[in-house]
Amino acid sequence: MTGTNQSSVSEFLLLGLSRQPQQQQLLFLLFLTMYLATVLGNLLIVLAISTDPRLHTPMYFFLRNLSFVDMCFSSTTVPKMLANHVLGTQAISFSGCLAQMYFLFELAVMDNFLLAVMAYDRFVAICHPLHYTAKMTHQLCALLVAGSWIVAKLHALLHTLLMARLSFCADNAIPNFFCDVTPLLKLSCSDTQLNQLMILTEGALIMVTPFVCILASYIHISCAVLRVPSTRGRWKAFSTCGSHLAVVGLFYGTIINLYFNPSSSRSAEKDTMATVLYTVVTPMLNPFIYSLRNRDLKGALRRVVSRRTFSV
Repeated sequence: MTGTNQSSVSEFLLLGLSRQPQQQQLLFLLFLTMYLATVLGNLLIVLAISTDPRLHTPMYFFLRNLSFVDMCFSSTTVPKMLANHVLGTQAISFSGCLAQMYFLFELAVMDNFLLAVMAYDRFVAICHPLHYTAKMTHQLCALLVAGSWIVAKLHALLHTLLMARLSFCADNAIPNFFCDVTPLLKLSCSDTQLNQLMILTEGALIMVTPFVCILASYIHISCAVLRVPSTRGRWKAFSTCGSHLAVVGLFYGTIINLYFNPSSSRSAEKDTMATVLYTVVTPMLNPFIYSLRNRDLKGALRRVVSRRTFSV
């Protein structure tokens, strides 16, 4: 088999989450509601942080970027699913499938890197508070985000090009609501060893390195907080990290369950539910998690909402 794309498949079929008409209607309303909540919640956070000078700090700069990425992450998959339901089709073109996979790779890696950068920001703020302003400069913050985008784009391009070289000969049905890499590799009639090798090496490195940075940051944070003499001081320090830890747990918990468990121990239905959790549910919950215990952010959100209400 040559390395050129000899695919005889011009489109794939996204089978979705259910084939029952009544369940499809219910799932359409559920996903539409979750998508609107995701876009609205993350957009409000972006607007609140952008318009409130008091939130122009490194922590909120990274949070604004995370909200933007989460908004784009859901927009990569859910609108296509909703459009297919309205149009009564399951088809997605070969090029459209590759484009969807590219953006999923890119945005998932960006989520991964931003969570690590936010953990580092909390580490500096709690463990080196006197040097926080000197260390977390605007230039460093911009460099961290720009560097994350560059690595994410190169990572996504690599895996998309590797997928584009494969041939797809007969079966074109994907048992999911978007083009995920695992079912695509199973459908290919080419040798996928190089793809799988890159996922297990480069892909694992891209995912594991930020996770290790997050763990190291929170180990140092925990040691520093435990040295605080007052219980109130300890609680205040931990509360600033609680929302971030909740998001990290949601994001990595579903990805580890989906991609690092043996495939023989999982069913297609469980895989689909896990993909729903990390591509749809997690981006929707992030705005609520970050604003739940954050008085500054809740105040900024109230000002944005009241400003929009009075302007109407």
